[in-house]
Amino acid sequence: MASTTDAAPPAATRPQVPPAPDDPATLKVVPARHYARWAAALAVVVLVAQFVHGLATNPVWEWGVFRDYVLSETIVQAVWVTLQLTACATVLGFVLGTVLAFMRLSRSPVLQTVAWTYIWIFRSIPMIVQLVFWFNLSALYQELGVGIPFGPVFWSFDSNTLIGTIGAAIIGLTLHQAAYAAEIVRGGVLSVDHGQLEAAAALGIPRLRQIRRIVLPQAMRAILPTAGNEIIGLLKGTSVVYVMAIGELFYQVQVIYGRNGRVIPLLLVATAWYVVLTSLLSLAQYYVERRYARGADRTPPPTPLQRARRFVRTLRAAAARRDRPVVPLTALGTVGESR
Repeated sequence: MASTTDAAPPAATRPQVPPAPDDPATLKVVPARHYARWAAALAVVVLVAQFVHGLATNPVWEWGVFRDYVLSETIVQAVWVTLQLTACATVLGFVLGTVLAFMRLSRSPVLQTVAWTYIWIFRSIPMIVQLVFWFNLSALYQELGVGIPFGPVFWSFDSNTLIGTIGAAIIGLTLHQAAYAAEIVRGGVLSVDHGQLEAAAALGIPRLRQIRRIVLPQAMRAILPTAGNEIIGLLKGTSVVYVMAIGELFYQVQVIYGRNGRVIPLLLVATAWYVVLTSLLSLAQYYVERRYARGADRTPPPTPLQRARRFVRTLRAAAARRDRPVVPLTALGTVGESR
């Protein structure tokens, strides 16, 4: 049995050892003060407040004229034409661009040369020059026909009848977009590990199925961000077709303010519509990217809608706790004593 004399003295009788001067427990913690950051934030807030105040008080904006035209039938029809041009040029441009991308990736020097030359030419010529060229195609070829190359023509058509104004705009936008889409798709395909194709070839999977089921789904993660950027740029680039007198958004805005002289509010109408359409495309791009990222990211971050729902649930839970009746401490003591 151990002796009581060997036991440690109680804590109250132990000698108090003063802490060392460099002991972290004795140091006073002072929060960092970012004065430059606060000053920059204050300056930005002041500038934003001035801009908003100018929007609200400057009579040159003419918000009444903006309200009259932003949802008018002419503007809505022009927005529909803009969307049609964007959709057609996007689909056809990326289909042709995908073909050009795989031509550049092929082992045939002829296909590689033709694809590279196409991309080089159409990326070198401005879009407005291409549109004007296709608009005046009838001056170069009065008739277009179908037949044997360098032989007889079986069917011929008048160029102006076959390719109208809208057709010329779609052709110009498509051919221009295909040159950029080809490089986007090629970059996405090159980002896929070559071992994937080797494994698929070892399993005997046909080449086309390798591309469709293995390469493209993985390449989409690299393709989508840049492709979304290009589509948004194409949406805004459709305003160039005003040189062909097509009734898209910017052309109709020009026609209206050419009649009534309200330049600033009509330009604001076009700006508002472009912002709305671009925001919708950005939202669609976000969800498409999220879908194709499922294989790489097992736990994707919550979407803005999910974050909003979580925030609402948090507010409801806080309100429920606030409305819950509070039990006095004396009542809790009484209940404990009765037990």
